[in-house]
Amino acid sequence: QVQVVESGGGLVQPGGSLRLSCTASGSIFSVLAMGWYRQAPGKQRELVASATSAGTTTYADSVKGRFTITRDVAKNTVFLQMEALKPDDTAVYECYADVQLHYGLIPEPYWGQGTQVTVSS
Repeated sequence: QVQVVESGGGLVQPGGSLRLSCTASGSIFSVLAMGWYRQAPGKQRELVASATSAGTTTYADSVKGRFTITRDVAKNTVFLQMEALKPDDTAVYECYADVQLHYGLIPEPYWGQGTQVTVSS
């Protein structure tokens, strides 16, 4: 089986920084893409950022210039560096990994448990 474990959430003041990390482990052949979604109360779930194993990154318009996603492909780990945080960034951040269990199989998404990020003074 596959486990996806996140860490790094917490409470931060507006303008502050946080770094989230996420690692996929288990019976994995390869991990194609990893990234982060977020869900705030009363709002639609949003793709925050993603990174492929080839290095292509994607960001939501709302976080461009403030958030940076990086990957350690060898360790199946992804990081989300969040700068200049705003109260609107408050949400549960969920990590996903598109995992290929065996060569030739279609990748499937696996999810972490979610980590709370609260931006408040």
